Amino acid sequence: MFMSIYIHIPFCDSICTYCDFCKVVYDKKFVKDYLKNLEREIIQRYNGEKVSTIFIGGGTPTCLEDEELITLFEIIKIFNLCDDYEFTVEGNIENITESKLIIMKKYGVNRISVGVESFDESIIRLLGRSHTKVDVFNVIKLIKKFFTNINIDLMYAISDDMDIVKNDIKSFLALDIPHVSVYSLIIENHTILKIKGFKNISEDIDYEMYKYIESSLEKHGYIHYEISNYAKDRYQSRHNLVYWNNDCYYGFGLSSTSYVDNIRRVNVKNLSKYLSGHYLENEEKEDIGIRMENEVMLGLRKIEGINLRTFKDRYDVNLEDVYDIDDLIEDGYLIKDGDYLKIDRKYLYVSNEIIVRIFN
Repeated sequence: MFMSIYIHIPFCDSICTYCDFCKVVYDKKFVKDYLKNLEREIIQRYNGEKVSTIFIGGGTPTCLEDEELITLFEIIKIFNLCDDYEFTVEGNIENITESKLIIMKKYGVNRISVGVESFDESIIRLLGRSHTKVDVFNVIKLIKKFFTNINIDLMYAISDDMDIVKNDIKSFLALDIPHVSVYSLIIENHTILKIKGFKNISEDIDYEMYKYIESSLEKHGYIHYEISNYAKDRYQSRHNLVYWNNDCYYGFGLSSTSYVDNIRRVNVKNLSKYLSGHYLENEEKEDIGIRMENEVMLGLRKIEGINLRTFKDRYDVNLEDVYDIDDLIEDGYLIKDGDYLKIDRKYLYVSNEIIVRIFN
């Protein structure tokens, strides 16, 4: 069995205004201790399995200095990589440099994911970022000197201005890269945007933006393979497909999650605890009911849907015998297509409501 690896680097150049994933503003005095503890945790828990994908996320791994980045890559040389592995590192426009790209290339990284968020400078500032549209094009040009497998993250629904979405997609297409993840911004409680009084845009405008993005990208040869993800052929994110297929993976580092042998393990979210060697927050063995629910929730995010044969092999029961889906099929929300059960594409936008109906 192949395993996937997620490594969390919680440091960032600054705390963004729209999420709480960036736990710690970069401080050199914490990084050395963090990397030491990350190495200890990996040595304690990794059992030598063949590894098919690695994803180093954050925070922002590229906010590490060159020597720190080398230390990180030396630590993860322990992983037993299969021949055709995928190895992704996340980065921000503000801190990707040629020297860091050279280091990544040397240590076997073969995919870069860049948090662009928007090309509109008013939106960029609103999100607490400092790059410009020109910076994005310059950095992507630099990355292309070393890598061909490149993703950028974009956000929409930050404003109800449709022209911003159109210009963002036009700018993305001009980059000529093979993958994009496009997320609708949900303004969560306790984020800076929420505190400042920003509200989510109307569902109707959000839906109009979603459909525009979908049609524009597909028109230019991008495959819509998951609700928020589009790729040129053979550039789908293999690591993210591990999550959506409900397969096993290790998570190492602060606040990371693992799913191995039907056990869901969550690491501590408190940096002081992690640096003192207390890595585990809680772990729970998931019963078959929870595992099947996860299989449905995650699998229906994919455009191709759930492989019914795989479901039967894993749980020794047909999905239709567990969940009453006849009405959803009859009403056209769900489609059986050979060995797959999927949401009709015109209802993907309301997939959460459909999944709730399945479980009820």
